Amino acid sequence: MATRHPVEAYGSPDGRGPDAVSPDAVSPDAVPSDAVPPDAVPSDAVPAHGGVPVRTPVVVCSLETWTEVRRRIRILVDELIDLDPSIEILFVAPAVDVLHQLRQGDLSPLTGRGTPPRTRLEEIHPRLHVLRPRKWWPRVLGPFADRALERQVLAAVDQLGFRRPLLWINDASYAGLAAHTGWPTLYDITDDWLLTPLAPRQRGRLMANEESLMETSGAVVVCSPDLARTRGSVRPVELIPNGVDVDLFRSARPRPVDLPAAPVALYVGTLHTWRIDVPLILDLARSRPDVHVVLVGPNDLPGEITDQLEAVPTIRILGARPYDQVPAYLQHADIVIIPHLVSPFTESLDPIKAYECLAAGRPTVATPVAGFRELGPPVVTADRSTFVGAAWAALDGAGPTGVPPAPSATPIPTWHDRALALASVMAHVRKTGG
Repeated sequence: MATRHPVEAYGSPDGRGPDAVSPDAVSPDAVPSDAVPPDAVPSDAVPAHGGVPVRTPVVVCSLETWTEVRRRIRILVDELIDLDPSIEILFVAPAVDVLHQLRQGDLSPLTGRGTPPRTRLEEIHPRLHVLRPRKWWPRVLGPFADRALERQVLAAVDQLGFRRPLLWINDASYAGLAAHTGWPTLYDITDDWLLTPLAPRQRGRLMANEESLMETSGAVVVCSPDLARTRGSVRPVELIPNGVDVDLFRSARPRPVDLPAAPVALYVGTLHTWRIDVPLILDLARSRPDVHVVLVGPNDLPGEITDQLEAVPTIRILGARPYDQVPAYLQHADIVIIPHLVSPFTESLDPIKAYECLAAGRPTVATPVAGFRELGPPVVTADRSTFVGAAWAALDGAGPTGVPPAPSATPIPTWHDRALALASVMAHVRKTGG
């Protein structure tokens, strides 16, 4: 059973730090954010006998790619590297689908051009390496394809000299790696993919992998109250929500050169059809031709929907930006908009952008989705029928841009807080060998 690791609560009963979740409820226990859990940094991080440091190897199997667009897993990895001088991390990024790329005329998986070196093991930091394995076989072949990926991970583990690492799984397709190695395992659920449209074979595979990980992992971590509710009905879980680098988002930045002239209504985040309300964005833009509606983030929309948005002269799709440039866009937006669909999937999320909006302090209008509806100023929520009017009311009352907000009376959870909590759970898993 997972142990309890209460840390700071943010603002409301839904904004807790990590806590073991029973099938019935999420505990509201909390302590101040500067209270460090005593087991946050493992005791084996100190030098061993004779002054030789003990290595603390971790293998991270992530659904996130390693790019300049930093998401939860990437940010926590960076924080853990800074937090624990003994930790060494192999970050396993999503595999290159060789057959798919060859069908598209892309020969880079064979030539090595445009991808990491042929070794596929890239050193980011002396204690951090990234592996992007090659997926040579379609998963329709069954376990054979997954075992091929596992062998590449095992080869990288051997190359780095890891011995019995902690396995931090975000990509459930690596459930077999946990089963075959017996390594202590932490299963980290950041999105409820079972609520998204999946082919029957994909859904069945995901359900089987998750069932295995839920049963055998030493700890299960979730990021949102809704995930705590659904997965906590199966077994105890650890609730570790997202956070923000407050100093980064509150340090004054110059206006980005590609940000259109004011007034600007800005959205920052990945563009997905199952996350953003495209018709609502179109309604917003068409209602005020004097306002630029700017979308910053990776564009995963189908081409026809992208064309539909770009056909409106005042909508600008700028694409992805490095994480350290995002604060400048938020600071210089007249208002921030969160036109998310309200659905079971978005209910399962703990949006990182909610914390970023709090830190940046710009007027923000969001649909009533999880992560936003619990917040107060500068965030207001409005349902779909009143969203456009609420956005323009916020614009009318918006102050000057580019001015960092005054410190908040209510502490905003930081990624450092969350990394301390995660390190505590990891130490427990290593100690129990789960």
